[in-house]
Order: sequence, then structure tokens, then C-alpha cells
Amino acid sequence: MACSPDTGEEAAPTLAPTFDSGLPADALPEVPREGITDCPYLDTQFVAESNGQKVTAAGTDTRFDTPACVYWSYPEEPQLQVIVRHSATPEEARAVVDWAAPVDLTDPAEEPTGWSGGRAGGGVIPGRSGAVYAVAKDSTAVVVLTNQKESVKAQLIAEKSIANLGL
Repeated sequence: MACSPDTGEEAAPTLAPTFDSGLPADALPEVPREGITDCPYLDTQFVAESNGQKVTAAGTDTRFDTPACVYWSYPEEPQLQVIVRHSATPEEARAVVDWAAPVDLTDPAEEPTGWSGGRAGGGVIPGRSGAVYAVAKDSTAVVVLTNQKESVKAQLIAEKSIANLGL
């Protein structure tokens, strides 16, 4: 350990961001597309109705402290991904939101009350064809990625996830 130049005492080591299970801020769920594994905080029928597509497969990624939920319809790519991230600091939660919804490319997102982040319709963020709604409060971030063009669909699912988890 290095010594602090001011006091001569040992300084605490600089820590890398501490996210769920050591996953980086930009970690996406890794879920096989086979069958339906229920999301512990979202009803599959609610997802189908809110995102406007039939759910043909669903699964969870338990590497995240709150399992990430992934849903498919007929296209090859997921129709919806819901990622809840817990970090050590509000700054780390903000890093997750900034990765998902870069401030220079998105509009402000301020729902539910007390949460803030960004939203964008499909095709706005390079490399993504669908919409995003990403918000943070304290050291928690919630990111919803959908293959739909409208960010309001992602917002509804983010708000329901936050409410159901009591965040």
C-alpha cells in the first residue's frame, strides 16, 4: 500500500468500480434462448403487452445481484433486456446509465420520481437499432433495452420493474 503524501499514513488503494459480481458497467445479460424462465420481478404477459410483441422465450442472468431478464419474440435478437445494477456509489450507477443512454445522444428521463437518466428512440444510439430507457437513483441503475422504436415502451417496463422491486 502506498503512503499518503500529506500524513505519511497508508492510503487506501484505488478500487475499480464495484458492480454486481464484478461485472463491468457495460455488461449485457448472457441468456440462452430456450424455453421460458420467469423473471422474478416482471410478468411475461405484462412484457408482451407493454412491448407489443409475443414472448416466445425468456430467461434470466443471475450473474447480476438482481437477475437481468431477457425476452425474445420471433426475430433473432432479444425483444427486451432489463438490467438492474447495484454499485458502491452513485457515480458508478451513473456510469451504467451513461453507457446505456449517453447524455449527448439522448433526451432526459426523469420517471419515476427521484430517478434520472436518459431515453432514446430506436436508431439514435450507434450500434443499437432499438430504444433505451436508463435511469439511476443513489447507487442503483435500471436499464431497459427494447428492439422497438419507441422509448415509452422501455419506460413503462423500467417503471414497473422499479415498483415491483421496491427500489
